[in-house]
Amino acid sequence: MLALPVTEISQVAEARRAGTAMARQLALDEADTGKVALIVTEAATNLAKHATGGEILLYALQSGQIGGIQMLALDRGPGIANAARALRDGYSTTGSPGTGLGAIERLATSFDIHSVPGAGTALLARLWSKPLSATLPPLLEVGALSLPKPGEDVCGDRWAVAYFPERTLILVADGLGHGQGAAEAALEAVHTFHEHTALTPAAIVEAIHTTLRSTRGAAVAVTELAPAHETLRFVGVGNISGIVLSSEGSRQMVSHNGIAGHSARKIQEFTYPWSSDAFLALYSDGLVTHLDPERYPGLLKRHPDLIAATLYRDYARNRDDVTVVVAREPQSRETG
Repeated sequence: MLALPVTEISQVAEARRAGTAMARQLALDEADTGKVALIVTEAATNLAKHATGGEILLYALQSGQIGGIQMLALDRGPGIANAARALRDGYSTTGSPGTGLGAIERLATSFDIHSVPGAGTALLARLWSKPLSATLPPLLEVGALSLPKPGEDVCGDRWAVAYFPERTLILVADGLGHGQGAAEAALEAVHTFHEHTALTPAAIVEAIHTTLRSTRGAAVAVTELAPAHETLRFVGVGNISGIVLSSEGSRQMVSHNGIAGHSARKIQEFTYPWSSDAFLALYSDGLVTHLDPERYPGLLKRHPDLIAATLYRDYARNRDDVTVVVAREPQSRETG
């Protein structure tokens, strides 16, 4: 993933070049590469002109043999009072032609936006190289964001998801420290997770603890969601945090102190209730401990990647690797 600050108009060209380079690396054709360039240019221009700066995040997508690019544009600017109105060409609050958001929506394969006046805007645009095959939706929609500590090229955090007919497993691993050694430990946790998905969350964490003995270790959490049984099972070692929100309130999940691979004195599984309106967030200590997703009207109905990006924007400590993973049952969304 590339994180590109955009605080002035001169940085728009740099963001466009980065998007174009990624599109070519992914072997997108010239037409789609041109679309990526336009999407990034419009989004970055909006950040520089209307939001007094923000950040563009770019990363590759893969679905089977089909590749694509996702762009997130994040700012803490004045926000948009009526996003649906702002998407109509010709609407502008600054005297510009007002074609930016509408153009992004038309060019993208999928698009989502969330904005709160006075708090900022988060915009998501995806472009796939080919139409995706129609498949049954998973039991859960999962979105995530993972970025290295500012100044580092390698992220020491990793996350993974495994889908099954009746349950979904999610892993978040934060390698001790940062840089290459942390990344190696977290990646080993991912490999072990995928090798043991038939086991319970506690048994998976036990396996990861054993495997990571030859590494510097990691904070690790494994969550199992079974919507049909209305349960969530969670096992955490170290500073991976988790929160479940539903109409019944919020629950902070319990993770025991320790480092998987070195000092995991207690690997304990906790069970929490799950409902169709529930929302899960898992995150490394690159985010502050206590999140408040409910402070954003309508956010939890947006695309999961957009939710994860908004939490990153407002809660990142900016001095460590950061990962946030969100999950909830599929639902219909309207732009707004």
